[in-house]
Amino acid sequence: MPGSMILIAIPVVVVLLLMLSVRTIDQAHVGVVTMFGKYRRVLQPGLNFLMPLFEHIHSKVPVQNQTRQLQFAAITNDQANVHFTSTIIFTVSDHSEETVQKVAFKFIDMQSFHIALTSAVEASVREYVANKRQAEVLGLRGTIVEHAKTTLDEQLASWGYMLVDLTVNDITFDSEVMLSMSKVVAAKNAQTAAEFEGQALLIRRTKEAEAEGAAIKIGAENEAEAARLRGVGLASFRKAVAEGVAESAQELTSHGIDPSLLAFVMWTETIRETARDGQGNVIFLDGSVDGFTDTTKRLQAMLAGGVPDNAR
Repeated sequence: MPGSMILIAIPVVVVLLLMLSVRTIDQAHVGVVTMFGKYRRVLQPGLNFLMPLFEHIHSKVPVQNQTRQLQFAAITNDQANVHFTSTIIFTVSDHSEETVQKVAFKFIDMQSFHIALTSAVEASVREYVANKRQAEVLGLRGTIVEHAKTTLDEQLASWGYMLVDLTVNDITFDSEVMLSMSKVVAAKNAQTAAEFEGQALLIRRTKEAEAEGAAIKIGAENEAEAARLRGVGLASFRKAVAEGVAESAQELTSHGIDPSLLAFVMWTETIRETARDGQGNVIFLDGSVDGFTDTTKRLQAMLAGGVPDNAR
């Protein structure tokens, strides 16, 4: 009877030991095995076997990218509180046993690691922001990130991790600071708008003055050209009249007629044209014999090319 029980117990023990020795490691993880509390080896993803009752899986270390959102505050050089919201992406540096040991045993648990990670990022940002003024911080988002990355690379490497990416999602100030900054921005915008408006007014006035000057110049040039043309026309008219009168006088002389007759005809035609086109105007003419004689002498002198001295 006892022998049969032993035969039955042996397979049961074997099955139990086999069950205790079989372990699976999820994809994108590695298992850290300890024996009597001391590191022994690393298990790869998939089916693995342990020494029952001796080996123990201490932890399963994820080797894919991990993400944490961090919130912290810093103080600028002019004593303004700046609140940051950032996202950090990190992963295990490599799958070597040395690196896996760092990740598994550097911190007592993952919560402690996350606290240390947040403190490292916060310390790096605070170090940089402490030398800047509040007005500069918003424009230095990229520089702040680069400074934090440079500082964190060495720190994370000592923990077995490497930094994949770090972004600053939001930068805010206390409500009083935000209100004062809004007023400053509004004042600068108003100043800029006034400057642009003044420049636009100056340009418009300048263009109007240039246009007015150009119009005056063009008008003056046109007036001068018109006056020149009027003078040329008047001179041409006088020349034509003089040539016509001279030809008429020569024609009368060639036929034996006194040229003074031409002066009389011109005098009478002038009176007739004046009376016809005078439109009711009153013109006083000296109709006496002496007046007619004097006028005739003047016309004869004009026909001869001059005015006699006694008629001046």
